[in-house]
Amino acid sequence: MSKNIEIIVNYKKHPLSDYKYQLKCENILKNKSVLILKNFLNRDALIQIQNEALSLQNKAFYCKQNHTILLNKKDKKKDINDPLNIEVISDKGCVPHDLILQNSYLNTLYKSIDFKKFLIKVLNVKNIYPYKDKLSSINYNYYQFKQQLGWHFDNASFAITLLIQSPEKGGIFEYINEGRDYKNNYINKRFIKDVLKNKVKTKNIKANEGTLILFFGRNYLHRVTKVESLKPRILVTLNYNEEKNIELSENARLTFFGRK
Repeated sequence: MSKNIEIIVNYKKHPLSDYKYQLKCENILKNKSVLILKNFLNRDALIQIQNEALSLQNKAFYCKQNHTILLNKKDKKKDINDPLNIEVISDKGCVPHDLILQNSYLNTLYKSIDFKKFLIKVLNVKNIYPYKDKLSSINYNYYQFKQQLGWHFDNASFAITLLIQSPEKGGIFEYINEGRDYKNNYINKRFIKDVLKNKVKTKNIKANEGTLILFFGRNYLHRVTKVESLKPRILVTLNYNEEKNIELSENARLTFFGRK
């Protein structure tokens, strides 16, 4: 076990290298499509990452998007009442990977062999790789007052996030664990429409600062509600690919980071 990673990760609670612990986490994620590891970060590591997040906040690029639940643009030729063609709003700020210092705890964690082996086992994938471009592998995300993440299904097969700072009100991660079967290309439109009309009771993730969350978002419709405090919601996304040399498209980099 690397001493560097031990400084960052609360190994007493989350022994990443322990096979039984890996198997337990794998089974939870497989059965529930979400794995919530509270107090994943040691307290001192969390404070250092929080300080880094706040120091980089003025460098964040903010964007606002209208999109459908499949992350597409609204198609004017299609039925405006089709739940797959209804627009929602997402807005946030983002700091790309190349602005994060090389000696950051986030870089140490992201590159850690122990952490990668844990993720490979729990996610049940052959391997994971960083993005080829310099912007996309690790991102700080800032949800300021009245900002939100609209309802959507993910395009990626999995998402890995670290909650760094909770707002005083709002900014709740909500999800629905039915309505889509990605492998069989099935979506229950009637059910999804009821979700968009707030007629369905949602589940939510109650996570404290320093929580690691693994999520299969292709099948689970999810959102982050509007932040209702001046204290922002700060989240880190740790982004890997199952294949080498993948890069975010130039258009996506311009959209999320404001540059190529």
